[in-house]
Amino acid sequence: MFPSSNLPGAGKLRYPLAALAAPVSLLCDSENTKAGAVCPVCPLRNLDDSDWTNSMYISPVSGMDNSSFFSDDTANLSSALLKEDDPGEAAAASLFPEFLASLVKHSSSAVFELLDEYQTLCQEKVDVLQSVVLRAGQNSKTAGVHWLLQQENCTWRLITSLYRDRVQLALEDDIMTDMATAKSSLFFVFQLVVDWLESIAKDKIGDFSDNIEYYAKNVCWENTLHSLKLRRKSGTAFTVPLVTELDPDAPFRQQRPLADLDREDDARLLKNLFSLIRAGMTEEAQRLCKRCGQAWRAATLEGWKLYHDPNRTSELQPIEGNPQRGIWKACCWRMAEEEQLNRYERAIYSSLSGNLKPLLAVCESWEDCVWAHFKVMVDSLVEKELMSSGMAHQEMDTLPREYLEANWTMEKVFEELQALELKRVLEETKEHHHIIQKFVILGDLDGLFEEFSDWLTTSKPLPSHLLRFMTHLLLFFRSLGLALKEEVCVDVLKAYVSLLVRDQQTDLVARYVSQLPPEVATVEYAAFLETVNQPEIRPRCLQLATDAGLDVAAITKLVVETVRERDETEFTHHSQTLEMGTTKEDLRKIDVIDWLLFDPAHRAESLKQSNAIMRKFLAVQKHDAAKAVFSKVPEDSMREIYCQWSGGQTTSLPAEDENAIREHLCIRAYLCWKKYSNLASLSAWSCRLDVLTEDVKERIYNVLLFVDGGWMIDNRQDSEPDSERRHQMAALRSLCLPRLTFLLLSVLQNSSRHQEALRLADIISSDQHRLYQVFSKEELRRFLLKLRESSLALLDRGLDPLGYELQT
Repeated sequence: MFPSSNLPGAGKLRYPLAALAAPVSLLCDSENTKAGAVCPVCPLRNLDDSDWTNSMYISPVSGMDNSSFFSDDTANLSSALLKEDDPGEAAAASLFPEFLASLVKHSSSAVFELLDEYQTLCQEKVDVLQSVVLRAGQNSKTAGVHWLLQQENCTWRLITSLYRDRVQLALEDDIMTDMATAKSSLFFVFQLVVDWLESIAKDKIGDFSDNIEYYAKNVCWENTLHSLKLRRKSGTAFTVPLVTELDPDAPFRQQRPLADLDREDDARLLKNLFSLIRAGMTEEAQRLCKRCGQAWRAATLEGWKLYHDPNRTSELQPIEGNPQRGIWKACCWRMAEEEQLNRYERAIYSSLSGNLKPLLAVCESWEDCVWAHFKVMVDSLVEKELMSSGMAHQEMDTLPREYLEANWTMEKVFEELQALELKRVLEETKEHHHIIQKFVILGDLDGLFEEFSDWLTTSKPLPSHLLRFMTHLLLFFRSLGLALKEEVCVDVLKAYVSLLVRDQQTDLVARYVSQLPPEVATVEYAAFLETVNQPEIRPRCLQLATDAGLDVAAITKLVVETVRERDETEFTHHSQTLEMGTTKEDLRKIDVIDWLLFDPAHRAESLKQSNAIMRKFLAVQKHDAAKAVFSKVPEDSMREIYCQWSGGQTTSLPAEDENAIREHLCIRAYLCWKKYSNLASLSAWSCRLDVLTEDVKERIYNVLLFVDGGWMIDNRQDSEPDSERRHQMAALRSLCLPRLTFLLLSVLQNSSRHQEALRLADIISSDQHRLYQVFSKEELRRFLLKLRESSLALLDRGLDPLGYELQT
């Protein structure tokens, strides 16, 4: 098999590599086998010279620039994105609506299809961002977003793999009935993690920068072979000692080097072989060995297979596996321990023998370290099972006791990772997705959600895409019916909703709010509606809430109440308050009533809330603001309320609604005199004075003598108690009725209607209306003084103090 089989020492299989390769080399080391040819009986006969290695490695001298990796469309897109302030965020922004669309599309019975779609969406964005990163640089913000989405894609892949398996196990009734089944389940979890980590590495396998074609020849160590041939022809000695034999163990046995170029080629080959093995691509690694003229090395990677001879029970079939597997494994372990060997060569045989320490020496990332530990755990479980079944070879006893007796658990693995002295690894273990992956592997959802809680309480805001991932992860867990920390779920969802509101993702908010408990959902969506200032999109926000199953009536009510109760104004006596202009906050209170007007079914509530807002404005004499609110309420509101009730009820209107209608009418009566409020101060009266005086007198009397009990007094006393409303209405009577009385008194006096002015005393003192109860002592004193002025005026006219003719 070896090109140098005619040289001294060739074919002498005395050292570890020879022992590892013996099953193949003995079959292939025949005179009829040409260099580089494939023996028809060799176990490597299926590892043909495919184009795989040619397509995987790109020569540095090919002259391709970065842009040649991408289509024109991708290049144009990346150029457009680079013009953005944050190209990474701009490119990935569509993930937010796309994730929601996927969530809505897939029912709970298709949860794993949903996870597959999440992966697809992330991968598409990763591909787009790759070209942007090449232009913007690895230290750009875009590179950070690109890396984060790569990690998210990997995490979704892990979750899909593990939970698809766990759900399947949960469907089997007697899955944990015995320890054997439990061990089997644990083994599959370990293997799933290994497969997942290898799939991640496989995705990156095309990133190699080494030029494999440089040494990809069918002759092994051709530079050393050439030097040996030259020495043989010339008979001169080497200036630098080289090996004199070319069997696989010669450099180690003779303690002599290969030619410089061969050593460099071997180092690069071994590094890339390890990368292939790390990616779970052992067969590709064997093909690469064969392409490079090292079929013996390919054979050393074959020895892990269990021996099986089917010919004992059936017709002639190929024998499978390695009958000397025990020897092979012991040799792999010893090679991994050999410090003189290349560190990647040691790592290769470490991965095959379960020797952890040399394997960790070449691990460059958190994923590499986790893979190394889980690879060793899988190896350990396999060997223990073989030993317990009596299938293990005696040579296994030569392995260290700590390997044979190791009792690895997933918890111990992650404790070990935390204890690693490599600063790089320690830093990486703090990365959010690595922590998520850890808890997902452990199946520790309580621990995961405690981490979520800690992240949310830190001062540094979480990346938006991480918060999106956390939200959809908890929704996935919910769909499986898993027990979760509800308070943390609420916090995560609220944080994500706040993010969507901040980024003006209006169409997305309702669906995620609907995942909150009903009371919390009402508060959150009401807070969101407060931020919606564009009238044209308000109806859509309410429609989205309806589609999401939210309580729109409760939400709109809360929006109005929140706004109207902000900047609480105390009800004060009118003599201490001056009318001021409408402020910005006043305009917000006027505008907020619109939320209750989109749906006619909310008309009763709109009446109640508008009344409450107007009460506050009237208390501070902001009559223009009160009129603005009044004008918002549709004129047909009272008819609409009665129609809605009469359509399905035979009883009278609810007391709350009937009282709200009456209050609305009271406010309307009060606002009607506003246009005459300056009438009393006019010095030059027009010819229409009498008409105007009659008009204002009528309007004020409509308030003072409001029918059925009085102004701002409920007719129905069987309504739900509302102490605040009753206090405000009573306060408004004390604030407004004396004011109107004095206004009317001034109008009558200024128009010389003193006798009518005196009749006000009868109305105020009447036990039927009891208006005297809303006057303070000071107001009554002033009122009597004003009446005295009218009496004196009447006396000056020759009438009695009440305006009647004097009796002679």
